[in-house]
Amino acid sequence: MNQRLAGYLCAVLLAAVPVWAAEIGTDGLQALPPADVVILGEVHDNIFHHENQARAVGAIAPRALVFEMLAPEQAARITPALRDDPAALERALGWNASGWPDFGMYFPIFAAAPKAAIFGGALPRAAVRRAMTDGPAPVFGQGAARYGLTDQLPPDEEAARADDQQSAHCGALPEAALPGMVAAQRLRDAGLARAVVAAMDATGGPVVLITGTAHARNDRGVPRALARAAPDLRVISVGQYESDPGPLAPHDFWLVTDPVARPDPCAAFR
Repeated sequence: MNQRLAGYLCAVLLAAVPVWAAEIGTDGLQALPPADVVILGEVHDNIFHHENQARAVGAIAPRALVFEMLAPEQAARITPALRDDPAALERALGWNASGWPDFGMYFPIFAAAPKAAIFGGALPRAAVRRAMTDGPAPVFGQGAARYGLTDQLPPDEEAARADDQQSAHCGALPEAALPGMVAAQRLRDAGLARAVVAAMDATGGPVVLITGTAHARNDRGVPRALARAAPDLRVISVGQYESDPGPLAPHDFWLVTDPVARPDPCAAFR
């Protein structure tokens, strides 16, 4: 990494510039500024994003890894012996039944921090569904206010979040379903933030969160929930995209990779 980029990265941290920041390359992932928490976003089925995450994790050497893809009970099954055996780890986690992309893309992230404690940030699907009708706060339970779930979203933000959900679902959602989808996303963000706080409390950090790039957004994702719940934490968000997100990408750092071949994601909605 050149000295100019390294200096810029440090300056960004020291100046606390941060809702919108800088595009970096893969070399920048190995020279991120010091932080308590680094949130590494992804497009879930993009192998390049997982390679980048493993590269960053190897450089950060976190004491804890939090995965959006794992529930706490899955993370609790992991033993030191399993960490060296990808096939055994995959079986122990029940990964094939989880619906997530090929475990072979994720194992290098585990391997990049072989001594890091593993935490799961996924919530039960039934709880997420209930949030769609009951709202996120009652489902989250104790601590909901701490993570911002008792706050009502401003109308413009509610509308922007609803538009994002509609776009993510190929414009196929009925309008009546959108508030529930927004509520479910808020619940997931808060659940991931809670898992990060637990990992910090247990290990002292640094902590890396592996999650979708939408959850890594500074303006409305896990960083926002963490700013509310644990404002003393130094948090860095890195978003990964397959096309240019524009100059206002909502992360501290972001990068663009090649896309991967996949079936038309909107075909199922037709």
